[in-house]
Amino acid sequence: MSSFRSGLSKEDVLHSFATHLAYSGGRDLAHADGIDLYKALSLAVRDRLMVQWLKTQNTYEKSGAKQVNYLSLEFLLGRALSNNIANLQIADIVVEALNDIGLSYNSIEEIEVDAGLGNGGLGRLAACFLDSLATLEYPAFGYGIRYEFGIFRQTIEDGWQTEHPDEWLKNGFPWEVARPEVMYPVRFGGHVEILNTAEGKTYNWVDAETIYGMAYDVPIVGYGGTTVNTLRLWNAIPSEDFDFQDFNQGDYIESVKDKMDAENISKVLYPNDELYLGKELRLKQQYFFVTCSLHDIITRFKKTEKDWNHFSHFAAIQLNDTHPSIAVAELMRILIDEENMAWEKAWSITVKTLGYTNHTLMPEALEKWPTEMMERLLPRHMQIIYEINHRFLEVVSGMCSLEDLQKLSIIEEGSHKQVRMANLAIIGSHSTNGVAALHSDLIKKTLVPELAKVFPERFNNKTNGITQRRWLLSANPELAGLITQYIGDKWITEFSHIKKLGKVENRQELLTDLARVKKHNKVRFAQFAKDTYGWDIDPNSIFDVQIKRIHEYKRQLLNALQIMMHYLDIKHGNPEDFTPRTYIIGGKSAPGYKRAKLIVKLINNMSTIINNDATTQGKIKLYFLPNYRVSLAEKIIPATDISEQISTAGTEASGTGNMKFMINGALTLGTLDGANIEIAEEAGLENTFIFGLNAENAAEQLQDYRPWEIYEQEPSVRECIDTLFSDRFSLLEPGLFTEVKDTLLSQADKYLHLADLMDYYNTQRKVEDTYKDQAKWMDMVLRNIAGGGKFSSDRTIHEYAREIWNLEQVPVPAIKEEDIITSILKP
Repeated sequence: MSSFRSGLSKEDVLHSFATHLAYSGGRDLAHADGIDLYKALSLAVRDRLMVQWLKTQNTYEKSGAKQVNYLSLEFLLGRALSNNIANLQIADIVVEALNDIGLSYNSIEEIEVDAGLGNGGLGRLAACFLDSLATLEYPAFGYGIRYEFGIFRQTIEDGWQTEHPDEWLKNGFPWEVARPEVMYPVRFGGHVEILNTAEGKTYNWVDAETIYGMAYDVPIVGYGGTTVNTLRLWNAIPSEDFDFQDFNQGDYIESVKDKMDAENISKVLYPNDELYLGKELRLKQQYFFVTCSLHDIITRFKKTEKDWNHFSHFAAIQLNDTHPSIAVAELMRILIDEENMAWEKAWSITVKTLGYTNHTLMPEALEKWPTEMMERLLPRHMQIIYEINHRFLEVVSGMCSLEDLQKLSIIEEGSHKQVRMANLAIIGSHSTNGVAALHSDLIKKTLVPELAKVFPERFNNKTNGITQRRWLLSANPELAGLITQYIGDKWITEFSHIKKLGKVENRQELLTDLARVKKHNKVRFAQFAKDTYGWDIDPNSIFDVQIKRIHEYKRQLLNALQIMMHYLDIKHGNPEDFTPRTYIIGGKSAPGYKRAKLIVKLINNMSTIINNDATTQGKIKLYFLPNYRVSLAEKIIPATDISEQISTAGTEASGTGNMKFMINGALTLGTLDGANIEIAEEAGLENTFIFGLNAENAAEQLQDYRPWEIYEQEPSVRECIDTLFSDRFSLLEPGLFTEVKDTLLSQADKYLHLADLMDYYNTQRKVEDTYKDQAKWMDMVLRNIAGGGKFSSDRTIHEYAREIWNLEQVPVPAIKEEDIITSILKP
């Protein structure tokens, strides 16, 4: 028996598509637009997830297996349609079905807007982890916020980044299922009443403003389609839609004020927190999704009817960076105030259950909240945090100096007291991990050395990874097909098999095929860029790409300086034997980050001058890729020759873009920072282009950094800076970039741009010389792809499961067609 809702034949898929077009969308093919077609196809694909989604949850409940609950303020999912089709292994079937009725799958795929649930690497990592958890059959729940608007849609106007609302939900999101029955109260403000009873003190949080978090579930299908885990996103709604008394009195605006205030919490991803109100909204967002998630986990736990001693065996809770770290205080509050548990028992459960992942070495990025703000918004939590801090400092006071105690304290003293959320997370969890070997080492040595001495057993490393199914199988089907042709398809679920690619007998034939695929991808991206932006890109040029969040430590400015030196070489007629280069830089700056936005402007002004200079034609081009996002990354990464990973050593936690480029055949040009070190180890140092100071040297250099001397002593550096910051690149805005120049030439440049510039420039010339020898270049490409096995998120998740979560795999059986109805009616 075949079912058009679950069957995987071409006829079943087509039947399902047509049915949804008519019954879900009210359209026939003649009158359907692109959105209608996308929704109908998405619902047809979603049908093929639903029964296994139910089966997955039932299997977990019956098994009693421990589940991991991954709390993240971001999930950068990208497009769901192509990913789900790939994991269901029905890509060819869907393409053929649509072709039969004169439709193009690629055209429909382009209709989907990237889900606006994340910003950068943190959110993309979370999305990769969800894919791996489902593929590897680990019981898991993801928890986050259902933002109505994403970070923002970026356009470039007169060279400046301009932010526009990212209305990603405007046309609906066919992959989500609303759960209005899953709703939890969230409170802010009020005060705490302390009552003395025979059993001791009780704490009542009263007179608080109450809103609600309502659940929306998104299915996350693993490769093969049998395990379908859940991403649960919380949407903020008011306790009442409006004040009827105010409405009757004619004050309509006031009557809906509470509704608007409540909805603001899940309105937009990461408000501009330069302002006090922005910080307050961000804190509200974090507490909102944490309390909803914890109550949801506890609700599921109570259904097991086990006592609280089993809670840490029922659930592992992983905090993805400091954003969910208020979970330490909130879980304590729930256990003590709502479950009437003694402090010691509540603390034991909290520490055993929570794990914390640190994602940054930047002290300013470790979240700190003003105690005044927290006391006003979360008064009970501040009482708990003070008590945690008091008990902790009492324990360690005998083994630490006063200076160390001040650094260990959760409360940072000063003119404005603040809560150190990273300290809270480390003290309140049983595991703290970094995300690359260097990063994890620097956490212990430089970021929180005092805490590492107190809890040496809690610190560990889990090098990040990416899912090869999204970033190779789906994003680069030509290369994926080639790999399968040579070594079989086990690499899709066991990426360590990719190493076999380096040992194939017909190596020369493979190298020729790799060159052909790379050229195909470059031609395809060049055509996309022409159609979309009007760019004229030479597919025979070196595609040199830096795509990531715009931040000073990621050093897009260093790239700009080197490009200027390259441009000046051409202007001077050097070298004669020239290799054409196309530089592409893309990324978003935080709206309130003025210096980063100025760097975007500088790059765009450079682009205008360089691309219109007659002497550069056929030699060098520079483009800024607007509105960088997952779906754009999937287009440009397969086409890239050089992957720019040039952060100041000791500042990048890991990076995952470097891994995506590596497995798609781009060579890493980078510093010894983050996961670049491990990439060089796996591919071979000789197959990467490494330059610059290492982390130890960079730290030493900062002690007495004198960039002005470099400027004075290096004629090429001086010419570069004088040219770049002359008004030639800001003719209508004289002096626009003076601030950037002044910073570069002073000790204020803590990212050591000039210290690394000459080595970076010389390494770029090495890149050109190597590229001329295409046989050698393609051999390096092959060694990078074959060396990428370590960097699968599958490996990372296995390590988390074994070493932090104590999680077992739970296979979910595939339901047979004839058993579908029974499985639904009698689960």
